Amino acid sequence: MFAWTKRGLVFDTARQGVGGWMRHSALTPTPYRLDDELIRVYAGFRDADGVSRIGYVDVRADDPAAVVRVSAEPVLDIGRGGCFDDNGVILGDLVDAPGGLHLFYVGFQRVARAKFLAFSGLAVSGDGGNSFRRTQETPIMDRAPGRSTIGAVHSAMYDNGRWRLWYAVGDDWETIGGQPFPRYHIRYAETADLAAIPRADHVCLRPRGSEYRIGRPRVYRRGGRYVMVFTRGNVTGEYFPGVASSDDGIAWERHDEVLGIALSASGWDSRMLCYPALIRGRDKLLMFYNGNDMGVDGFGVAEADYGDGGADVQR
Repeated sequence: MFAWTKRGLVFDTARQGVGGWMRHSALTPTPYRLDDELIRVYAGFRDADGVSRIGYVDVRADDPAAVVRVSAEPVLDIGRGGCFDDNGVILGDLVDAPGGLHLFYVGFQRVARAKFLAFSGLAVSGDGGNSFRRTQETPIMDRAPGRSTIGAVHSAMYDNGRWRLWYAVGDDWETIGGQPFPRYHIRYAETADLAAIPRADHVCLRPRGSEYRIGRPRVYRRGGRYVMVFTRGNVTGEYFPGVASSDDGIAWERHDEVLGIALSASGWDSRMLCYPALIRGRDKLLMFYNGNDMGVDGFGVAEADYGDGGADVQR
């Protein structure tokens, strides 16, 4: 489907970060087009304690490896103490819809008997994405049967007054090398009201083989069908993207072999490549992604020619 050319590490957080809130990492980089000239990449930047806040890096649409601007402050800070997002926030998705630019985010909370909890919140911007305000202090996707520990929206589309949502759900943990790692898979629901997301939903993809987690779904339209890029992890430590396609956005078939990108021989993405997100650039299809240790160095970008299958990939 795609033939990607890597452009390297675009934003080295430790070197280019601003302030103590942006000490390292750039988790789940999510591009959003500001105009014909600029693409804004929102990400979760970690402080010295590993707590993530959402900020952005603006890059040129015709040269996505060229950084133009970095947010001086978070556009979304952590939540109030005791709330579901008081120990970090990362990106889910960004959607223009009635009422403003909607930011779906994942909030983290530390608890005594589990590694963490992660559930989805919603914030809205009225200034074009320079700042966001929470719609509520509680999750829009909270605990339910089958998602006792994780309910993380990572892809949203607004169609004819209804929201289509793709998300990861988790209910238990996989112990690897004596350490707990979350187990999760991908599900789908739709609603007309984000304050009342139904518990009844559909399974899209489950782990297979040696995999124990499959998540961070990013869904796009392509030629009347849907394509999803996601990240899969197995018990041997691999963490790498996969691809699936669908006629309706609900029933999916995996085609991981068509992704067209590989680990580098050395450097920041030589051991891990994860959390890809696509956007159309000036004359290329762009993939922003994280590398080793789930993005500890920052985020990078790869390009594909539209002739390689990217001409009709869109949200």
